[in-house]
Amino acid sequence: MSDQHNGFVSVATAQEAVDRLAGLYKEAVRALGQALHDYLQQRVHPSAEQLASFCYPALRLHYTASQEPPVTVRAFARVQMPGVYQVSITHPQAFCSYLLQQLEPLLQDFDVRLEVGLSDQPIPYPYVLAHDELARSGITAGELARVFPGTDLDLIGDSVVDGLHDWNAPGPLPLALFDAARVDFSLRRLVHYTGSDWQQVQPWILLTNYHRYVDQFVRHGMDMLLGESRFEALVLPGNVLIERGMSEDDMQAVVDSVAWHRFQMPAYHLLAADGDGISLINIGVGPSNAKNITDHLAVLRPHCWLMIGHCGGLRQSQTIGDYVLAHAYLRRDGILDRILPPHIPLPALAEVQQALQMAAAQVTGEHGDALKRRLRTGTVLTYDDRNWELRWAQERPLINQARAIAVDMESGTIAAQGYRLRVPYGTLLCVSDKPLHSEIKLPGAAGAFYQRAVSQHLQIGLAALDLLRSQVNALHSRKLRSFDEPPFR
Repeated sequence: MSDQHNGFVSVATAQEAVDRLAGLYKEAVRALGQALHDYLQQRVHPSAEQLASFCYPALRLHYTASQEPPVTVRAFARVQMPGVYQVSITHPQAFCSYLLQQLEPLLQDFDVRLEVGLSDQPIPYPYVLAHDELARSGITAGELARVFPGTDLDLIGDSVVDGLHDWNAPGPLPLALFDAARVDFSLRRLVHYTGSDWQQVQPWILLTNYHRYVDQFVRHGMDMLLGESRFEALVLPGNVLIERGMSEDDMQAVVDSVAWHRFQMPAYHLLAADGDGISLINIGVGPSNAKNITDHLAVLRPHCWLMIGHCGGLRQSQTIGDYVLAHAYLRRDGILDRILPPHIPLPALAEVQQALQMAAAQVTGEHGDALKRRLRTGTVLTYDDRNWELRWAQERPLINQARAIAVDMESGTIAAQGYRLRVPYGTLLCVSDKPLHSEIKLPGAAGAFYQRAVSQHLQIGLAALDLLRSQVNALHSRKLRSFDEPPFR
């Protein structure tokens, strides 16, 4: 059955929906690419009919609530109110697994009907046109934007994810948190910042603020590829590939050749045969970087991101090299105050907290009181000012009231972004200095600390992700869902 007015066709299965989305997207991109080529070569203007075909495909869901909805603890793939839901889709083939994970439970548990057709959202020409082709033509981007659909920022936003969407407005309800234009916007930014293809980003993500963790992650990846493991390849910045079967010397030569410093937030991806691999991204220092990269990673709908980095210990009883498992966050970074005010509590996710604690015990070999002495749970304070110590007299009362045990510049932002963007999150930090107790970062002491602590800390993060892989559905917690939520996670 088809709707002649808008081209939407009913589909019976989730796979059929993805296949039709993929076909429509492929044809729209082909047609837009050909029209761009014709214009660059011969100044041939596309017709109105052609322009109307340069649109993202859309997925539409009808829910009539004709029967009692199922009782489920699942936090996603569920419909909360009757209506018509719709979202435009980009790169449906690349997002196939995600789409099937959302659609199959919906079709099984709810009385819904699916349709696929073209949306009225044009595909911006920069997402199709190769930059070198434009450069060779001598035509400016401004001229192309007057002929072809461009990246209209008025049509890109986070109103759904930020709870600003009017669910009583006429028209379809949102089916997902991000539409195609928002996703494509972030996919290009990910390539720019990380230096690797966005399709290499894995569903389990470690974020760090020191390059030394990168060295250890690359060493770990090489060990996994040299031995028996589920991993098949390691992708370095610049899309440089290390594969299973290479010799250790050849692997090291490839690592040494990578110019990671060319990229602002270089990413490293350890690929697994089942697609359940791990990415590590060195986000650098500061809450602005933390928000920036997580804004874009979120469109990939990862299963979890963990912050593993360094912090300043605030308690006399702490020792350099101790771990801090963040159970709460005092956000003094200011980066999200307008869209997620700092008085909004960020819940600790039990599954993540337990996995991090279990992983710490597993890697360190310490348990009971010995582990408690090494691993402390409490509030982490996140600042936007690296030299906050110069305001200690003014900040002390608040820090004291909050019972904060550690201070850094990224963790609160990353947790807030996980909460805001519905991505499970957690933080395990390592105490690298104690600024309030005359144990500051001096070159000699810092070097000894780095050599001793970084490898173990990374192994704890990796072990935690491994533990979380077995409980992925429970990990996408209902704590992250608001009153009005799209069916897709």
